Amino acid sequence: MQVTFLGTSSGVPTRARNVSAVALRLPQRSELWLFDCGEGTQHQFLRSDLRLSQLRRVFITHMHGDHVFGLPGLLASLGLSGSSSGVDLYGPDPLDAYLQGVLRTSSTRIGYPLAVHPVRGAAEAGRIVFEDDDLQVRATPLHHRVPAYAYRVDQKPRAGRFDVAMARDLNISPGPVYAALKRGETVTLDDGRSIDGRDLCGPQRRGASVVYCTDTVFCEAAVELARGADLLIHESTFSHAEAEMAFQRQHSTSTMAAQTAAEAGVSQLVLTHLSPRYAPGNAVTANDLLAEAQAIFPATVLAKDFLSIDVTPSMEPWSCNSS
Repeated sequence: MQVTFLGTSSGVPTRARNVSAVALRLPQRSELWLFDCGEGTQHQFLRSDLRLSQLRRVFITHMHGDHVFGLPGLLASLGLSGSSSGVDLYGPDPLDAYLQGVLRTSSTRIGYPLAVHPVRGAAEAGRIVFEDDDLQVRATPLHHRVPAYAYRVDQKPRAGRFDVAMARDLNISPGPVYAALKRGETVTLDDGRSIDGRDLCGPQRRGASVVYCTDTVFCEAAVELARGADLLIHESTFSHAEAEMAFQRQHSTSTMAAQTAAEAGVSQLVLTHLSPRYAPGNAVTANDLLAEAQAIFPATVLAKDFLSIDVTPSMEPWSCNSS
């Protein structure tokens, strides 16, 4: 899985940072998922190497404008391109009415299947929001001024590495049978032998996990959702010195994000949703927030627009780059 940040500012865009949007690319299935869609997100797509035509699912954390104002335009443009087979949307209860109102009053026709799935029930009950053969998505309620949810994406365990040498020693000819054996299936060969693919594969490999957590003040629910994750993306709207304001506005400080990461035992923390008050040249900058977080959780990175991170299970190396 690969995460690309398309917007990392809170409230309003700045010259260097657009408002919230994070893309999750799933190369193994040529599919793209989007978490939040602030104003101008479709322009950020044009400036990146991401393909909007691959968009399959959108997860909205809450209904504040800096997280949803870009969604109607993005969906409309996707419809005009004629390249979408359908999009599923997940989010708070008002999401459907918001979209239907904007699309209806702007006479916008969406020429592809579009389904909206409220997540409140699943999040409050601890049920799975979405699941298929490879991935699972869960959500949890956060503490914010309006209903808000964090999301966790887990890649299911993958088959162990296939031992090609052992297969050759058993005189199994390469071909489609190898694919079945790699999946751990039992295959009957032309000579009548029955081969259990699990005997030719190593131990199952753990899948990668990503948690997206914004907007919220520190809460135990976020810690539980993020427990053991490979990557935690967490809002850091304020510095530690602005903790009182953070509590008043139900947002997190850099140290709250770091505390969440530390208590959850994640492998990597990325700070995002940064207030414009910490722009370069000001008395306190984003780098100061990074230093505050790293004092608590050293494995912390500061997000910036178009930063990409390859997410792998914690026992494997991770890498990040920006275009």
